Amino acid sequence: MSYTVAVRELCEFAAKRGDLDLRFTPSPTAQEGMVGHTTVTGRRGSPYQAEITLSGQYRHLLVRGRADGYHPAHNQLEEIKTFRGELARMPDNHRALHWAQAKIYGWLLCAARGLDELNVALVYFDIVSQKETVLREHYSATALHAYFDELCSHFIAWADLQLAHRAERDAALATLGFPHASFRPGQRDLAEAVYKAARTGRCLLAQAPTGIGKTMGTVFPLLKAAPAQKLDKVFYLAAKTSGRALALDALDALGRHAPNQALRVLELIARDKACEHPDKACHGASCPLAQGFYDRLPAARAAALATTPQSVGSAAPPPHPTAAQPMRKLDQTAVRDIALAHQVCPYYLSQELARWADVIIGDYNYYFDSSAMLHGLTVANQWQVGVLVDEAHNLIERARGMYSAELDQRLLKRIRRSAPAALKKPLDKVQRCWSALTREQEALYAVLPALPDKLQFALQQLIGAINDYLGDEPAGLDADLQHFYFDAMQFCRLSETFAAHSLFDSTLLPAQPGKPGAASSVLCIRNVVPAPFLTPRFEATRSTVLFSATLSPVHFYADTLGLPASTVSIDVASPFHADQLSVRVAGGISTRYRDRAGSAEPIAALIATQYRAQPGNYLAFFSSFDYLQQVASALDELQPDIPQFSQSRQMSEAERNAFLARFTASSQGIGFAVLGGAFAEGIDLPGSRLIGAFIATLGLPQLNPVNEQIMQRMETIFGSGYDYTYLYPGLQKVVQAAGRVIRTQADEGVVYLIDDRFQRPAVRSLLPGWWRVGMV
Repeated sequence: MSYTVAVRELCEFAAKRGDLDLRFTPSPTAQEGMVGHTTVTGRRGSPYQAEITLSGQYRHLLVRGRADGYHPAHNQLEEIKTFRGELARMPDNHRALHWAQAKIYGWLLCAARGLDELNVALVYFDIVSQKETVLREHYSATALHAYFDELCSHFIAWADLQLAHRAERDAALATLGFPHASFRPGQRDLAEAVYKAARTGRCLLAQAPTGIGKTMGTVFPLLKAAPAQKLDKVFYLAAKTSGRALALDALDALGRHAPNQALRVLELIARDKACEHPDKACHGASCPLAQGFYDRLPAARAAALATTPQSVGSAAPPPHPTAAQPMRKLDQTAVRDIALAHQVCPYYLSQELARWADVIIGDYNYYFDSSAMLHGLTVANQWQVGVLVDEAHNLIERARGMYSAELDQRLLKRIRRSAPAALKKPLDKVQRCWSALTREQEALYAVLPALPDKLQFALQQLIGAINDYLGDEPAGLDADLQHFYFDAMQFCRLSETFAAHSLFDSTLLPAQPGKPGAASSVLCIRNVVPAPFLTPRFEATRSTVLFSATLSPVHFYADTLGLPASTVSIDVASPFHADQLSVRVAGGISTRYRDRAGSAEPIAALIATQYRAQPGNYLAFFSSFDYLQQVASALDELQPDIPQFSQSRQMSEAERNAFLARFTASSQGIGFAVLGGAFAEGIDLPGSRLIGAFIATLGLPQLNPVNEQIMQRMETIFGSGYDYTYLYPGLQKVVQAAGRVIRTQADEGVVYLIDDRFQRPAVRSLLPGWWRVGMV
């Protein structure tokens, strides 16, 4: 059996040494890199050859990749690297890795074309100045061949272990059984749809109700399909920490049921949560876990992926397995323990382990963000992946955030006052360009037709100046300057792909009374339709399954997310029956903004009546904290003896837990919360812990200039502006909140839908089909 490795992966494994060092970052974006490569190769002229596909064999190891360019007239192979900043500040181990890649491509080219010698060049292209720096070495084919063999000899023992692991894993998964005595109602239907989607190479949009075991119903069939479909990885992507925990629990259950399944399961967490030294910068001169990182990485990697249990402090490589091995669970605690035992950074160890894990659990951004690591590795290594997207109704808003950027002029003015001298000039230029734009604006909010070229160029120059400054000042930037730096980079990145899928808007912020100075503004590249950015992500997978209890209507999610035309959908029948849930519409009350003051007392009276008839635990949802407080106060005046407690703004995790802890099997009271907030989805209060909900809103997004512009753009693109902007997102929140009441087949409860608009057919058609809706 052969093992295939990309040139870059081979070099990073066998030739990377020394410190972890992020000072010569951020590197250019993928788009900037492609443009830079095109610029360089376009300068060469005929008979220059670009993007040459090459491969070579070392025993049973197949090494493949694409060389950037070759000039036959000069007999010169070129490895092109784009950068920003001062090239002299590039760390030595970065340069050594680039030479390794160039030399490997050099040998592959010599072997393919029968060359006896070759000029090998590193071409560094500055994306700001558009200048090239060329470093050139002359090699014989014999020398290049020897270097190729040397790196391959370092890698092949590891490759053998991966081949053996893959064979064990696939054999175990082929016979994997369902871990429970039977499927829950609806769970088998979901599992069969997931398996068929993987088998046929399609995306699946699966609406499945709470209580059927969606996590196990998606993880199990995709793992079961992995051997036959030759899946390299399964990515389980969640919007919240609770979603990651459910996935880990499901895999634990599979591990207990089939202890010798040989799966490597990795949990990815955010860098700020994994960082052991948040007061230090990410380079060897500052952080002890960055110093010598790549020298200690091999032992840490071997310990983490050991196929037999061993001390996390052992530096010995894992033995060649002789029998099926147990699941290797690398959650955040396990990764941290291994990293600290080997004195390496836990966050960057987890990034390395992603190359070798079978199941990777993490946030949406690890695959869908513009610089997403998992997507980058998938494309670079040509992996076959299956992706599971938990609570996928959240992906639209999350993706909009990933592909939006905001710049606040107040922050710019603040950092100019205390900025280092080296940055004063580029900061002043940005301020001048920005102020000129602000002076031309008359309305408080305006959508502009195009991005201002002068401001974009000034921001790019500022980013370059900050990069140069960071090379001289290892201590880094103060918090405000760093914040603006990251915002500016995101803004410039998104400006490259600005199109009809996004708005460019400006919001004026009047000068504060008593403080002289012109008005400031906030500039925003505001993504409205993430489809153009997400479509390539879906196309890079063998199959993507998006699942949630609220994915209706299908065309709304397919359109806005950019799902392929071949996508199939399933609406899994609910295991619950109408007698379990009494759904009542209070059609005599309007919760529109103009009617809210007059609606507080009737809603309070409705809550009190229901509570007196059936004391217990209830949640009452409202569109805002102000509205919530109006009704809570009205209830307190009407029935002061009814226990009540309210969600507050910006609750800490401890405060949220305390709020939920009030809902016990023996407690009673009304919990007031905001629709779409922390308590409207993703919480589980079965049985008497929650027996009812009052939903005093349709959940429609606020009527404001921004949403009105979004509606216009949705109308232009899809022809359903109001529905796509207001109605569908609003009703999704309503159904999610109502779904907190019935969690098991033994639960019973009541839901009040409070607003006259719930009587409209267009609204009623978006409610779950198993509900039997009556009137108050």
